[in-house]
Amino acid sequence: MYTLTHYTSPCPEPINSQILQLVVDNLTDISMVAIPASNLLYNIYQYAIGYEVHLYLEAVGGSKGIAVELIVALDEQDPEKVSGFLLYLPVKDDPQACGVAYMAVGAAYRRKGVARAMMQDMLGRYPHAELTCAVEKVPVFESMGFQVRGVRGTQVLMNTRDYSTDGLMGLLDVASIYSSLEVRQIHTYLLQKHGKRAMIDAEKQRDRHFDQMTRKAQAFVQGRQA
Repeated sequence: MYTLTHYTSPCPEPINSQILQLVVDNLTDISMVAIPASNLLYNIYQYAIGYEVHLYLEAVGGSKGIAVELIVALDEQDPEKVSGFLLYLPVKDDPQACGVAYMAVGAAYRRKGVARAMMQDMLGRYPHAELTCAVEKVPVFESMGFQVRGVRGTQVLMNTRDYSTDGLMGLLDVASIYSSLEVRQIHTYLLQKHGKRAMIDAEKQRDRHFDQMTRKAQAFVQGRQA
């Protein structure tokens, strides 16, 4: 079993560390990038998405000028152990609305209602919620009250209502992460280890993967709207 804790201020560092480990372990599942671990660029995105979530965790409580809230599921038998988390962004000027940023559940805790419980907790606070997900996960979120609304990048856009909020949702500017010294160092290491040709091939594989995901999401949504 598990218990849920709702944070509107930064949570303890041991909790943060476990959340970031969940991000690293579940990168392909929780990111719009969804790059497979077999791609040589995987480590770059693993660092970048992890650091992005780190910045959002620091922003819980409004210290970065945006609204960020967090729900953490803890193992009832081991209250120090994180079994899942849900990071979401309340919408300015619309007290009922929010957008899901990241959610993950540890492998040992799946199919036990953790994700559903965290989502229900969030919807109890913000009933007008929006998220994006891979085509394969649409049925899961439909069972939680979301409906297909369109396509956003490589994923299907879903909402608990048949319209998006008019309010503004604050987002961190994370573009600079990909041009940071750390990312450049990772790229240089991979280049030295695998060679230029292999890295170019990895970039082509990534781009083809993005295109395939985008077409798949578009075809799915068009099929729903037909």
